[in-house]
Amino acid sequence: MSEQRQGETLAERRPRIGLGVELRATPAGEIQHLLPSDHYINVHAGAPVRTSCHLSRVRAIRTRGDICLIPAGMPDAWVDDDASSSVELRLPASLLRRVAEDMGLDPDRTGIEPRYSFREAQIEHLAWALEAEFRAGFPNGLLYSESLGLALAAHLLTRYRAPVEAPRGLSKRQLQRVIEHIEAHLDQNLSLTRLASEAEVSASHFKVLFKRSMGLPVHEYVMHRRVERARALLVRGELPASEVALEAGFSHQSHMARWMRRVLGVTPKSVVRSRA
Repeated sequence: MSEQRQGETLAERRPRIGLGVELRATPAGEIQHLLPSDHYINVHAGAPVRTSCHLSRVRAIRTRGDICLIPAGMPDAWVDDDASSSVELRLPASLLRRVAEDMGLDPDRTGIEPRYSFREAQIEHLAWALEAEFRAGFPNGLLYSESLGLALAAHLLTRYRAPVEAPRGLSKRQLQRVIEHIEAHLDQNLSLTRLASEAEVSASHFKVLFKRSMGLPVHEYVMHRRVERARALLVRGELPASEVALEAGFSHQSHMARWMRRVLGVTPKSVVRSRA
């Protein structure tokens, strides 16, 4: 969970579309919301609660239907003076990106704005519909719950869209370490996990950051570097093509030939002939 609090989660379920639905009862006290990977929508479902939000400095009394909207990646903390109950919806960033693309928006520059203790009939309606569907075990099936998740994402992008900075790739230091490792181990079976460890990020995050930095997926970049090394070795003429393939990190000579044709548009034989 992304929150640190005392309390009891009554239940949680996430349909395959990825929209998380959680019913929560929370005693009075401080609640910390730590860099969630999902967009977070909390709809107050119980008796009035006195609350204060650290980030927005808002102090208010939340009543049934009041909403808090916290974008993915934004930490927050607040204090509830009274015990509370709520419906919490967790909208994956990937789902919001998908809907943004469908709406013709740039998903890398599109986010949602944080909002605190506000009322909005359509979000409230969706929350109660998802709560009822959850409590009943989703009797209307996957299509219904997916449609509600997509409707929520589209509504947030229509009413609460906010620009975000263009995503960054690897830092100069990270990229240098990764490139140096690739060049030093080009003839070996390079591991995505090992390359990610050079950048000190997770493997899934590394793939995204590397492509932003270099304009190519990491696997394709490695193959391009192997082609360049193979071409240089063939031009040098000190090794037969079969050994060049292994020195450049290809599994065999025909593998090298396929990639050379793909990247350079030439065959190893034509590279050798060009020496003369």
